[in-house]
Amino acid sequence: MEVAPYRSWVEISRRQIAANFRAVREAVGPDVEAVCVVKADAYGHGAIEVSRTLVAEGAGWLAVSSAEEGVALRQAGIAARILVMADCQPFERPALLEYDLTPVVLSLDGLRALESFAAARGARVPFHLKIDTGMGRLGTLAGAAEIAAAVRAAGHLEIEGLMSHLASSADYTKPQTGHQNRSFDDLCRALARQGVAPRFRHISSTNAIVYGRRETWHNMVRPGHLLYGYYSAARGHAPGRVLSVAPALTWKASVLEAKDVPEGALIGYGGMFRAPRPMRIGVLAVGYADGFSHRLSNRGYVIAAGRLVPILGAVSMDLTTIDLTDCPAIAAGGAVTLLGSEGDVSIDAQKMARAAGTISYDILCGIRTRVKRVYG
Repeated sequence: MEVAPYRSWVEISRRQIAANFRAVREAVGPDVEAVCVVKADAYGHGAIEVSRTLVAEGAGWLAVSSAEEGVALRQAGIAARILVMADCQPFERPALLEYDLTPVVLSLDGLRALESFAAARGARVPFHLKIDTGMGRLGTLAGAAEIAAAVRAAGHLEIEGLMSHLASSADYTKPQTGHQNRSFDDLCRALARQGVAPRFRHISSTNAIVYGRRETWHNMVRPGHLLYGYYSAARGHAPGRVLSVAPALTWKASVLEAKDVPEGALIGYGGMFRAPRPMRIGVLAVGYADGFSHRLSNRGYVIAAGRLVPILGAVSMDLTTIDLTDCPAIAAGGAVTLLGSEGDVSIDAQKMARAAGTISYDILCGIRTRVKRVYG
């Protein structure tokens, strides 16, 4: 029986993250820059440790969502270029200069506001401009002439990149990805005719990389979920994957108590589960306050002693009950696997997400800070 060193913890493999990054680099080739997305605490894997691992492997660019996330990396000594993808609010702009962060500008009004800020500071600020090519979320819808005029008027800014974001790059049943990429290409060409030709052009993230949509790679891609071992299942007739990755995170929890209950015993809040026979149950030191979804109540599984065992009753704030009837070796002080593998049995974030009715991003990003991170 594995002895639990913590109440609940994740084991994160630096080696696997490095291997996943190398797989991306080998797939896209030397002419395409890879911006490693480490926002949301590196999808729950720990942004500082993951960034150190990636930079040691040669990553030159990292991407975060906010200036605050970028500042945390700088304060930890991370020296790579850092792209702040969700714009910068006025109160965040001073951090761009102080911590050498590169903002993504989402609108021409935002461009003009950044120019005013840079002019007042006597600074020159590089930026990437985001284009809405059909996702209908962030980015400017302005035409080439209007964009070019705004860029030329911004004497304290340097347009270093043009970017967009694909809405359905794993879906081969609809033409949206092709439409978005053509729209992006058309605008890049029109801007070049206006004398605006930034060094970088990027529209692709994980799914467009893994399924080899090379026409969308341009000269920069943004792997995120892929670095942590995941990508979305394709819809329709997709080509084969151009690289292989594996999950870098295993999540475990300790067993607080193991005991026998009689037939008919009610388990947990609301008596959601009634024992159909005499059973042995285990109570785990993990719950929805740790990010273990309440939606797994009475429907999810964990791995105990190399076996899939069901969750019994409601997942509560700090505790989850499981069926240990067929796992007599597991006792209080032992450990079970929530995400990961034991022998031939595995649960990854996508399997857990299906059981919880959500997506794997939600599972990984939802692992709370009170869950201990252990790096190996």
